[in-house]
Amino acid sequence: MTQNLVNEVGLLDATEETLPERPSASAGPMTAAALAAAVLAACGGGGGGSASGTVAPVGGASISLNTAGFSYLMPSSDEEAARFLLQAQFSASDADIAALRATGCAVWLERQVAQPFGPTGWDWLNSQGYGDVLNPANYYDNSYPADYMIWNQLMSAPDPLRKRVALALSEFFVVSLSGLDFSWRSHAMAHYWDTLAAHALGNYRDLLEAVTLNPAMGNYLNTRGNKKENSSGRQPDENYAREVMQLFTIGLLQLNPDGTPQTDGAGNKIDTYGASDVSNLARVFTGYDLDQSQNVNTVIPQAGGGTRNVGNTAFARLPMLLSASNHSTLAATFLGTTVAANTAGAAALQTALDTLFNHPNTAPFFCRQMIQRLVTSNPSPAYVARVAAVFSNNGAGVRGDLARVFAAILLDDEARAPAGLTQAEFGKLREPMLRLVQWGRTFGVNSSSGGWKIGDLSNAGTQLGQSPLRSPSVFNYFRPGYVPPSTALSAGVVAPEFQLVTESSVGGYLNYMMGVISSGLNSGDMSAPYTSELALVTDAAALVQRLKLLLCAGQLSVANETLIVSALNATAVTATSTSAIKRNRICAAVLMVMASAEYLIQK
Repeated sequence: MTQNLVNEVGLLDATEETLPERPSASAGPMTAAALAAAVLAACGGGGGGSASGTVAPVGGASISLNTAGFSYLMPSSDEEAARFLLQAQFSASDADIAALRATGCAVWLERQVAQPFGPTGWDWLNSQGYGDVLNPANYYDNSYPADYMIWNQLMSAPDPLRKRVALALSEFFVVSLSGLDFSWRSHAMAHYWDTLAAHALGNYRDLLEAVTLNPAMGNYLNTRGNKKENSSGRQPDENYAREVMQLFTIGLLQLNPDGTPQTDGAGNKIDTYGASDVSNLARVFTGYDLDQSQNVNTVIPQAGGGTRNVGNTAFARLPMLLSASNHSTLAATFLGTTVAANTAGAAALQTALDTLFNHPNTAPFFCRQMIQRLVTSNPSPAYVARVAAVFSNNGAGVRGDLARVFAAILLDDEARAPAGLTQAEFGKLREPMLRLVQWGRTFGVNSSSGGWKIGDLSNAGTQLGQSPLRSPSVFNYFRPGYVPPSTALSAGVVAPEFQLVTESSVGGYLNYMMGVISSGLNSGDMSAPYTSELALVTDAAALVQRLKLLLCAGQLSVANETLIVSALNATAVTATSTSAIKRNRICAAVLMVMASAEYLIQK
């Protein structure tokens, strides 16, 4: 995707109403440069867990990659190194770039996979006191602690590859905090996140089972409390059965190994499943409910009188349990597989998940979407086929090895070759939440209080229009096949992230980031020191060169680079300038780069 694509879909076709609000007179020297940014925009310039809640990584403890067939393992420049890092994790620092250039991409990946699993979201919540049932803030009824938790994980976790992959998985195996309404929902969401992170570099089959039995997923897609049919006409809830096929494994259409749809003799696309498959598979997912074996109730006085019993957090990190009396004993036939009548519930579940895992669609369906999340919205069929082949067999006869799948995605010649930089429809729109995380990690943002109180940023008009773990539905923030209306994209080309783009979201992003870049988050509790940038502050060209490398891997156009430097030089900054004037120049430069077309489209 190119700057032209950005303009075609209207992302940066800002109107007067969507330009950043004019700063007040007290904003000082940043005013002209901040408005220049608007000009840029307008011109297109794991496992069940122990009793403590600890989750250990599953699989992927070490990895030795077979690098045969990969042509671009050693970055030849800082720009190539930054490009790889911005796909593989959240940011690129000077140290990261140097380390990658010293070892090469494959060794870097091997070391990242072997890196210890960072602190869990569950443990962080407890360390902040959010598990205290007696706190008058009633944390058990609130979701904002989970927002703080996930921003802490994304902004500061020491294992960024694992967390970047987990975030991609959270947009495939979707559970949304906005759709949970039960006690200790923040803890449940934290454990769901930890489950994704724990399995992110393990095996897909293990991940699928952990997701299926996770209490957050059970609440979100109605597996929790799902009961068998009865004589009164009750039927098993079909929600999870439908979505585990449609979204989490095989998709709607029969696929070739390269992800392209299969067709019948008349040229029609072929459905993967029908209503009978859904209703039969739903029988397998009956009988499961929360594990309350470790529950301890606390009597909580209520403001209006009376009391309420509130349990502890234990259930939120225990896999759901099967109650045989609520499990359907009918035979279940789906996707060419039959679970015989009276099969035990645990065995039926294993058969169902094995069937989905081994379905020929699963590898290309999953792999294409992971390529979309990390590298490009429109991978070639050959690229999908190569990665799907690794999913099917990691070289040692193992199916579903995610560490090697993600390595294959990142090392593939289509991801690494410089040709992608000049291909009009290669790359993807950076998701708004990734832009904020990149800003935080790039410039050393930390929470002085340790609280990481960044809340739900889903408001498109005043914030990012996207917030982690808060998808508006199980279909993610955007669909993998989304095509923006009234664009000049080639036939079959998609632009999923552009489903987030509206006139309001363009202005909302610019306005929000202008405040964040300058003043930080939560009244300055999280602000950027810009230490390295301040060392270059008197040289606008050198400053922009640094930002060009770290933020967009050197891909800022000459025209936009010149425009930014000129805007910065409109306000003189010397060695004797005040600290405020120097910081204003840094903030203006960062904002203008992050508003540019070449930054917004990641190649």
